[in-house]
Amino acid sequence: MPVTPVNSALLFLMLISLKVASQNIPVSPPPGVIRSIKVYKGLVKNNPAAGMTDVKKSMPGLMLDLRYATKNNFMHQNLYPALTTTYLRRAAVQALDSVEKELRTVGLGLKIFDAYRPYSVTRKMWELIGDERYVANPAKGSGHNRGTTVDLTLVQLATGQELDMGTGFDNFSDTAHHTFTHLPEEVLHNRKLLRTTMERHGFVALETEWWHYSLAGSGNYDLLDISFKKLKKLVSQN
Repeated sequence: MPVTPVNSALLFLMLISLKVASQNIPVSPPPGVIRSIKVYKGLVKNNPAAGMTDVKKSMPGLMLDLRYATKNNFMHQNLYPALTTTYLRRAAVQALDSVEKELRTVGLGLKIFDAYRPYSVTRKMWELIGDERYVANPAKGSGHNRGTTVDLTLVQLATGQELDMGTGFDNFSDTAHHTFTHLPEEVLHNRKLLRTTMERHGFVALETEWWHYSLAGSGNYDLLDISFKKLKKLVSQN
């Protein structure tokens, strides 16, 4: 039987308590967060692989369930505007496309929960939670802010049904860790399949979240704080 996800109401109470415990944690923004469109364009001109790309346009077979554009997330807030696509660096999209093509040969596809996240949203998450076990510290920034990290799962192409991964997305229990093995063999197989396929195409797993993968060398990309509205316009000009 699948492992029951952590009760969302209890989880929210736990996160609020973490906020209280973390109120005295100082946060200084990292240097070099890119907010200027002009600066972004200059960087991309020198390194085209660093350009942000419309993921759905590049990979129309992807399924999307962008949780932070809804209230169906651990924050119970719309952190993004309504979205019909998401964004990643061109190099990450190329690698993800290779993953999708390999999975397609066995009747599977990908569903994305999150990809690019503006730096200002990471700060908002930190203000509520303030615990690096669950959200990125804005003093360091996140791979999501760099456009190189994606949260995703496997789906059956024929039905669109998600494969059983043992927990839902953004489950903060030990059950979501890659090292947690007290799970049905089917779940362990599904997690291993996702991980080995992602790693084969250049992604690195986060040990505490089965759904979280970052392109190798993510630290070489700048943190971005460009709104989805501006990013959509920028990408459409490419």
